[in-house]
Amino acid sequence: MSYCTLISAAELQQHINDPNWVIIDCRFSLANSEAGSTAYRHGHLPNARYAHLNNDLSSAITDSTGRHPLPDFRTLVKKLGAWGVSNHSQVVAYDDAGGAFAGRLWWLLRALGHDKVAVLNGGIKQWQQQGYALTTTLPRIKPADFRAYLNTHLWLTANQVENSIARKSIKLIDARTAERYRGEQEPIDPIAGHIPYALNRPLPLNLNAQGLFLSSEQLRSQFRQLIGSTDPEKVVHYCGSGVTACHNLLAMEHAGLTGSKLYAGSWSEWIRNKNRAVA
Repeated sequence: MSYCTLISAAELQQHINDPNWVIIDCRFSLANSEAGSTAYRHGHLPNARYAHLNNDLSSAITDSTGRHPLPDFRTLVKKLGAWGVSNHSQVVAYDDAGGAFAGRLWWLLRALGHDKVAVLNGGIKQWQQQGYALTTTLPRIKPADFRAYLNTHLWLTANQVENSIARKSIKLIDARTAERYRGEQEPIDPIAGHIPYALNRPLPLNLNAQGLFLSSEQLRSQFRQLIGSTDPEKVVHYCGSGVTACHNLLAMEHAGLTGSKLYAGSWSEWIRNKNRAVA
């Protein structure tokens, strides 16, 4: 059995020492870019490697990109191999933010043609609440050969989003808070607001009070209310920089509403061009 969306702490515990499983710690803080790696050194899941959002899962920012441009995929493929990921590996990503950062690695692996990747439901907090141990021991990694099958149809560029809006051929979903979506506050980017015609679904709505994802039935009902009869393949997710939007995409996949896409550049890229409309 392979896991392709979510995995519980109990399910992961059963495979924690399985040599075919690769566990990757994706903890990160936008306020302090080294907080995640520091937390990893102080304690992580057994056998977990660490992936840094800025250094490993994104490329350098340029004048035309958003805050977390997609990584150079050839470089990422080499890193995955160095972390021991092969095409047969079951990968599990986790964080301490309800999956907001682990979802980025989940999506990247899917874009590289690797579907055997899941996010730890509830993250490291749920792992500890279940009474499972952390360690400071670094994993012994056996490098692997990872062959990528890049699917460029899983994300849209800014131009594709613009053209699709003009043709009314997509439904955009914004994963940021309602206040940022409405333009009432913008703590990170220089311009407030949202992409015209976008709907708002703040990612915390995907989680219950315990920080676990809602059931697939609940998620399916809520997303159907949001998108109506729209084909999930016509749904495009974005956020501030293309990272947390993956949370809504993961939620839809878990709900069986498969095939939605990512606007990878997201709001921070959209506003780089003053000719693009803002709502």
